Amino acid sequence: MRETGLSGKRVVVVGGQASGSAAARLLVRHGASVTLTDIAGRVPDQEALAAQGVRLELGANRPETTAAADLVVVSPGVPLDQPALVAAVHACVPVIGEIELAWRLLDGRVIAITGTKGKSTTTTLVGRMLQAAGLPVRVSGNIGNPLSAEVEGSSPETIHVAEVSSFQLESTTSFRPWIAVVLNISPDHLDRHPDLAAYMDAKARIVANQQAEGWTVVNAEDALAVEIASRGAAQKRLFALDGRPEAAVTVEGGAIVRRESGESHPLVPLSAIRLHGRHLLADVVAAAAVADLARVRPAEMVEAVSSFTGLEHAMELVAEVSGVRFVNDSKATNIEAARYAVESSGAGVVPILGGVFKGGDLGILRDALAGSARLAVLIGASRDRFRAALEGAVPIRDAASMREAVRVAFEAARPGGTVLLAPACASFDMFENYAERGRAFKLEVERLRTGEGVP
Repeated sequence: MRETGLSGKRVVVVGGQASGSAAARLLVRHGASVTLTDIAGRVPDQEALAAQGVRLELGANRPETTAAADLVVVSPGVPLDQPALVAAVHACVPVIGEIELAWRLLDGRVIAITGTKGKSTTTTLVGRMLQAAGLPVRVSGNIGNPLSAEVEGSSPETIHVAEVSSFQLESTTSFRPWIAVVLNISPDHLDRHPDLAAYMDAKARIVANQQAEGWTVVNAEDALAVEIASRGAAQKRLFALDGRPEAAVTVEGGAIVRRESGESHPLVPLSAIRLHGRHLLADVVAAAAVADLARVRPAEMVEAVSSFTGLEHAMELVAEVSGVRFVNDSKATNIEAARYAVESSGAGVVPILGGVFKGGDLGILRDALAGSARLAVLIGASRDRFRAALEGAVPIRDAASMREAVRVAFEAARPGGTVLLAPACASFDMFENYAERGRAFKLEVERLRTGEGVP
């Protein structure tokens, strides 16, 4: 293990959701005296945590508690400018994130994947490709199990494939993945990061500690991603869809290929890919570039790709009703992701947009909708913002619920068209998370399909 000496240390974990809970359990197993604090009056599994020896301090994050600790571990959902964390810093108490804690204790190597969009699909595909090759792989991070929950099963041979967000990366200090992947960068989470530069600085933590023996896999078509990759010392492996000469992995002659010494070596035929949309093809190319570095054979990549039809809530085809396709892209929580979803849906699209706005230029979405969308249905707290940005480019209707949104969109769509849930926003005004939002959309589509409640 990479770090010892936790035994007897007073460690405060701030944030009691999945990541914080996993970190608290890990710390207890390593002999720390752990306090978990959360502003909520109750956290999941609190009885089990207490039974394992975790002291719970709920209802507030108290500065006096963090300032008296030997170490503070912060969950990704907790902003670093929260007073309890500021108090710890002022008291010279180290503050690290859950990803950093896990990294210090893992035995295996880490492939870390970040970007504004496409992280979950790429992470899943890399995991499936490595698994097809018979490698000991564990997929974790922002996509599912916290990385801290994987420490006990880690061995020197294990490859941990982790989806990592800007929130997780900004609280790392020594985190050093074997392979760091930067898919793309566009303005996002500007409700938490003060500006694009701060968002990029957080993302750049993924390469900050890499050394020459490591690799950074980066999208050659994305200038901001390339700029982030340039901040690290690792070897670079560029990928692209457009065949540009600097890309070592690209699309050529109906296949994803690796270029080497003037020759192109096929990795995955495009005919094996079952995902829809240029942005999802880019995720497959990125995954192939990573798997190739891990010495996965082309046949094993094809096996993984050909059986993968996509993730729930990511360009998920839900149903076709009276010739209208319904697509659930609830994971499109930022403007760029929504734009790609709209462009992938073709003419006649009716998008459902809105929620908690996270920042960015809605003009990008306006341009994508103009001339291709029949109607935009607006939901949630940001309806007025979206209306002001989109008016004149596309007809607009408001909806007070997901049921109303789906029915209004269906009425506007025509056979051959698509009703698309791609909100370009977070979900917390109406739903617990993007998954609950996507499930609500699918439920209303099913009600339409079966005629339930239709007058």
